[in-house]
Amino acid sequence: MSNPTSILLSLIPIVGISIGGIIIFFALLWHHTETKLRIQTGNYTKMKFDMKTYSLLFGLLLTGLGCILTIFFTLFVFFFNGPFPSLLGGFIPLSLGICLLIFHKVNYKSGKEENDEK
Repeated sequence: MSNPTSILLSLIPIVGISIGGIIIFFALLWHHTETKLRIQTGNYTKMKFDMKTYSLLFGLLLTGLGCILTIFFTLFVFFFNGPFPSLLGGFIPLSLGICLLIFHKVNYKSGKEENDEK
């Protein structure tokens, strides 16, 4: 690859991470402002966090993303003899997604048993 091409390709992850960080910052700021205003007006109720649905959703999203990235980087290594550490870009979300799906399965069974006891 030519030098300008490699520079542009190296900027893509930096820009993506920066934009993602900015989006997360403003989402947290918006949530904080909304919670603060609800407390001031007196209609604040603490929301219950549903870990089962969260683990299922993000497990499915990360598993799908990890599968696609793993296939892409495997083909990239196969056709272009690229660096093997690039495969971690697919294996990491794939393994995180599988772990979250396993957690959902284990947590769902334990939550079902707790509901049966009540």
